Amino acid sequence: MAVVETRYEHIVLDDGGMPRIAGTTMKVAELVTAQQAYGWSPEELVFQFPHLTLGQVHSALAYYWDHQEELDREIARGLALADDLQRRGPVAPIVARLGTRRTGRCPSASTWTTTCRVLSLPGCARGGWTC
Repeated sequence: MAVVETRYEHIVLDDGGMPRIAGTTMKVAELVTAQQAYGWSPEELVFQFPHLTLGQVHSALAYYWDHQEELDREIARGLALADDLQRRGPVAPIVARLGTRRTGRCPSASTWTTTCRVLSLPGCARGGWTC
C-alpha cells in the first residue's frame, strides 16, 4: 500500500486518500469516532489504544479539526453503511427469541419514559417497537 505524507507528522494518506495514523492501520476517523462516542481525552485515547503515542493522537485530532467537514462526511457514511448492513443482515436467533429491553419513546407512546420491548424483526409493527 502506497502512502502519501502530509504536513502532519504522524498522518499519512493511503491509496484511497484516507488519512491514517502513520505506522498503524488506524484511520483518523476511527480514532475521532471513539473520542466523540466516549468523550475520551487524548490521554485516555492512548490508554485505550496502547499502540498509539500521545503525539500520534494529538496529530490525528489536529488533522481532524483542520479537515472536520470532510471527515465528518466520512464518519457519517461509515455509520450509515453499518446501519444498512445491520438492517439487511440476518437476525441472530437469540435476538429473535428474546428481543432487547430499552427505555425510549415508542411511536405509539406519549412520553419518553415508556419502557418498550424492541424487537429486531423485519416488518415488525411500529418500526420494531412492541409496547
